[in-house]
Amino acid sequence: MAASNMQTMDGPCCPICLEQFNIPRQLPCTHSFCEKCLQSHITTKDVNHEKLRYVKCPVCRNSASPSIKGKPSSELASLFPVNTVLQSLLPAKAKVNRLCDACKTEGDDVPAEGFCVLCKEAMCVDCLKLHRRQKISKDHTIISKEELECNPENVMKLADGFTCLEHRGEDIKYYCQDHNSPCCDTCFFDGHKLCAKVIDLTKDLSGLVSECKPDKIIDDMNKIENHLKKFMETNDSFLNNLEPQVNRMTDQIREVRNKINTLLDELEKSVKTEEVRIYKEIVLKKQEENHQCLSLFHSVRNSHYFLDAVQKHGSSLQTFLMVEKMKSQLNSYCNLVEEKYEKTDTITVEVQFSSTLQSILSDSLSELGKVVTTTSSITLPLRCSQRPTRECKVERVDVIDLKVPTEDTPWYTGLTILPGDRVMLADYWNNQCILLSPSFQFITSHAITGKPWNLCALEDQEVAVSLYKKNEFQILSVIDDIIRPVRVIKTKYNCNGIAAAGKGDIVFNGDCGNTKSQWSLTNTRGDVKSTHFYDSTYNHNNCLAVNNMKTRVYVSMCDLNSLLCFDMKGTKLFTYSPDNLRFPNGVAVDIYDNIYVLGNSSDNIHQLSPDGSVQQVVNTGVPRYPKAICIHQSKNILIITNISEEKTKLHMFQLK
Repeated sequence: MAASNMQTMDGPCCPICLEQFNIPRQLPCTHSFCEKCLQSHITTKDVNHEKLRYVKCPVCRNSASPSIKGKPSSELASLFPVNTVLQSLLPAKAKVNRLCDACKTEGDDVPAEGFCVLCKEAMCVDCLKLHRRQKISKDHTIISKEELECNPENVMKLADGFTCLEHRGEDIKYYCQDHNSPCCDTCFFDGHKLCAKVIDLTKDLSGLVSECKPDKIIDDMNKIENHLKKFMETNDSFLNNLEPQVNRMTDQIREVRNKINTLLDELEKSVKTEEVRIYKEIVLKKQEENHQCLSLFHSVRNSHYFLDAVQKHGSSLQTFLMVEKMKSQLNSYCNLVEEKYEKTDTITVEVQFSSTLQSILSDSLSELGKVVTTTSSITLPLRCSQRPTRECKVERVDVIDLKVPTEDTPWYTGLTILPGDRVMLADYWNNQCILLSPSFQFITSHAITGKPWNLCALEDQEVAVSLYKKNEFQILSVIDDIIRPVRVIKTKYNCNGIAAAGKGDIVFNGDCGNTKSQWSLTNTRGDVKSTHFYDSTYNHNNCLAVNNMKTRVYVSMCDLNSLLCFDMKGTKLFTYSPDNLRFPNGVAVDIYDNIYVLGNSSDNIHQLSPDGSVQQVVNTGVPRYPKAICIHQSKNILIITNISEEKTKLHMFQLK
């Protein structure tokens, strides 16, 4: 009855429709999707807004913005570039004729017959003739459509010298290792000229390419693909064995029916109903698991094909840039596999009959027997050779003096980064939230009923705000730089620290009396999924954070001068409590899962590795009484507030 969904294709496939690509559009994170699939994802996720500024990648959830602004959401997918490398790897019958870029700007759809290597443009016959006649372009190298389809090296010529996503048309010429960022000339002179580790990409990169080991990353991606295939095969094998188990339950009932009639007739009806429900429930669950696994499989495979093609046919510049980009993808893939695909449940189904004759003769159906399911797990460990990790040097770089209109001197007890690099602050003294532009200029404020203590950015342009010593948190929407209240979520315990836990979930912590504190997992509707308790004399100032894969919760303990780490089931994994960490407040996690803890009374920043070992303690440049911390991912900086005489300032620390 259960049809296998282990249908993997040879060649690149779209992670959404699981079919061969049809016009693969590439997001800045390098994940690619069919144009129609990406457009459907955009429209489905944001049906209430005609114009969108940001798109979340369906795989890694990173925000992406096209270079052309102000277009309606119905055209957004077409504004992202075509992944010509993946397009070249498709079978000939799957390729889509590209249109002339020049004619398309005039509103005419004319098939392209050739491509200019220098201009990186597709051209029709007439535009090619004009291009060859122009004095400035007559010597440009032209590749015909036939040459492009037959030779991947020609595709790489068109992609040679990747262009800057922020400054359209400018070639990438530098790579800043301090910020993990490729730079054009404008990027370099505007923001990276003084950085310590900047590589000139116009020079020979063969040595750097050898050091970054693309073959090793491709090998690890092969291992992830094989692991995901094994996971799906295990699920398919389970589903094939499930059907006879379910059918055997009816046979068991028929054997007993020879001894009992009336009551067993009713029991059989009940069991048959339960059979259908359980079977459908399990099959749907396993098929959904395999569908999600297959989607990730194709994402890994596409990255594999992409990097393999760049390595074989691209320049050293392209190989180096793609390897640097793929390191974070490999880390994300490993995290996803360890989170979701290292274990799969097998379920046995059987009928349990009551043991005594009295229960058999009872008029109560529930005493006769019931369907019992037993779940066990099969561990499929991931065998990647090495997980990408990075220890970042923390160095103070700037102080921003905020010009915010307030009645009283503000006290910023919480901050978070919103889509578009906007910043939101919780102003405890003035009972309000403050919205800042990407350049940290005041945009607007919103009054809060209560004392806002902490906040976190959620999906769908929403923010959750906790209130000091109150059993509730509030949900706000931030659309078009306008803050609006959405709903208030009541909680059983105090809600002080708060953090997003993915998929519409939130974790919060607070005092619950009797020298106990708790952290709870809930959703944005207020449905509590779990609550976990730990010893604490008080917990009014404590904060928490969640790692990138939403598998760990970090809780600061001001009263015990400690940081606790739990898994999502509430099991304590480690405690960090050195002598030079006093009254820890803010907690943040970077993209490599390094942990940053603020010592409010020790005036320092403690950087820990994911396993809880200390990497460095930063004392230089840390303001007195640091309070809140967050990581600005796109700028690769720590932002810190404090409660001393500089409480109107934001203190910036570069992660190098």
